[in-house]
Amino acid sequence: MQRFIVRGSFGALTGRGPQPQTTSPGPKVRPSSNLGQNPLLKSNFTLASESTQQSRIVAIYPGSFDPLTNGHLDLIARGSRLADRLIVAVLQNRRKQSLFTVEERMEMLSEVVKPYPNVEVGRFDGLLVDYVAARGANFIIRGIRAISDYEYELQIAHMNRRLSPGVETVFLMAAEAYSFVSSQLVKEVASLGGNVSGLVPPIVEEQLKHRVSQPRP
Repeated sequence: MQRFIVRGSFGALTGRGPQPQTTSPGPKVRPSSNLGQNPLLKSNFTLASESTQQSRIVAIYPGSFDPLTNGHLDLIARGSRLADRLIVAVLQNRRKQSLFTVEERMEMLSEVVKPYPNVEVGRFDGLLVDYVAARGANFIIRGIRAISDYEYELQIAHMNRRLSPGVETVFLMAAEAYSFVSSQLVKEVASLGGNVSGLVPPIVEEQLKHRVSQPRP
């Protein structure tokens, strides 16, 4: 019985390149037009395709984003490079009075994430781990500006893992230029007539000026 060796196949699996032949090569084998009818080959192709789909990395970046800052936007840009799909999830917290409605925040977010094709905007209430499971995400992204942030975020990350052991949290350090920027600080400065240019995207700055100029009920 003649033995045949397919050149390069072993090297493709090991990363070491084609291996030297140990037996005499047999006659050349013509590619068959019936390869797709071979059930073994067809099964291998199907498994490879399914494996590729299952290996897609989905991340969720949750927050109130009230309002969205350039610090948030920086994390979105960096997070989009870590995942095949990044979902920016706006928290709907009915117990907390917000400056912008969830719909307004989602609208502003949808506008600023347009340059990132793998980023989408969503919303959630209730437990974050439930939303993570519902969206089939692999991990949560959170930003760290200072030690105080880390202590709080560490507690939340441990609680999320206790509620759902498969949930991982990835911490990203804030860029130096935005390490002091928070939504609360931006709102306070804007409400007192201060300049927040460079701290928030232009569309958010415009909406802030309009909102803080209106009398609060």
